[in-house]
Amino acid sequence: MIKISELSINCLSHPSFEDGVFDDFLAKQGMQWIRRGQGSNSEHLVEAAGRLCYMSFGESKQSPRDTNQYIFNLISQGHESVLEHLNWTFLISGVSRAFTHQLVRHRVGFSYSQLSQQYHDESEAEFVVPIEVKNDAALFQSWCEHIESSLEFYKRSLKAIEESELYDSRKEKMRALRSASRSILPNATETKIIVTANARALRHFFEMRGAIEGDYEMRTVSEKLYNIVNNDAPALFQDFEKIAGETDQVKIMKKHKL
Repeated sequence: MIKISELSINCLSHPSFEDGVFDDFLAKQGMQWIRRGQGSNSEHLVEAAGRLCYMSFGESKQSPRDTNQYIFNLISQGHESVLEHLNWTFLISGVSRAFTHQLVRHRVGFSYSQLSQQYHDESEAEFVVPIEVKNDAALFQSWCEHIESSLEFYKRSLKAIEESELYDSRKEKMRALRSASRSILPNATETKIIVTANARALRHFFEMRGAIEGDYEMRTVSEKLYNIVNNDAPALFQDFEKIAGETDQVKIMKKHKL
């Protein structure tokens, strides 16, 4: 019986801001930052970065905007470079290789460290079931049979190559046997990946991936990532919203108006 994996996303690191250090810097410049409204530590970092560009601190130089309004103005004007100072690191498991093939296409503002099939034995691999297959009993049964067949071939291939005399080096033999054997593993094979991304890159990711009708797995991951970053810095994602579709799954979409 094949093992079915479950999605898990944990945040390994959140943005931080040493606001006291920044206030000391301003004091040496003879300036004081007047914080208006409510803002998280992460949001204040973005505002500080934006204001530094013009040294707009103090009653005579600051606009009456609060933190939320200030960040919205930056976003609406397209001045999103200051959002790149905020980074999150996520540990994602229970996703398919098919998913990560799409994910790693996002290069700017993203960094990745993924489980290697070349060095990790996948004999006990788990698999991710597409929702369309899971909801069709006959299709799911056929899918399981194909997965089991692929996994059995993988195990036979490992054994056959390990017993061969093609390589003198144990290290190179291990590399070869897993490299060759993994060729049969399906895209549904579960993988693990650590992802670091900045706020600007995540905004682009949500806009491009958060509401794709035909990709349930991508939308599910998008929602979970959105929940994490929106909790830390809601002002940075205030022009996005969660919309329930015809099923229980949520889409992450840009608002038409704010």
